[in-house]
Amino acid sequence: MAVRQQIPPGGKLAQACDYALGQWSRWEEYVRDGVIEIDNNWCEGSMRPLALGRKNWLHVGRPEAGPKLAAIASLVETCRRLDINLRAYLRDILPRLGAWPISRVGELTPTAWKAAQAK
Repeated sequence: MAVRQQIPPGGKLAQACDYALGQWSRWEEYVRDGVIEIDNNWCEGSMRPLALGRKNWLHVGRPEAGPKLAAIASLVETCRRLDINLRAYLRDILPRLGAWPISRVGELTPTAWKAAQAK
């Protein structure tokens, strides 16, 4: 903070200092917790094809098809990222969907499913 007070406002260096000071609490948490990654490039890189696909799939066949196809692709990518066998996940989840209460749909997400399988 002492350095920032010596820099005239409005310049690029002042903007950089203001940005750094605005991120300070996050940097402290990163240093405190050795598990937190410094960036999310791996996540953004794996989602890039999906983001591009969503835009392209908006008008596949019928207007309702695009968002559904994007949701399926997101599910597949999530399983891949969590190292879940997609076939095993779908074999378990799909037969239950018809009778599953909407209030408990969160239990069918890949993350929740994987946690339940670990028990």
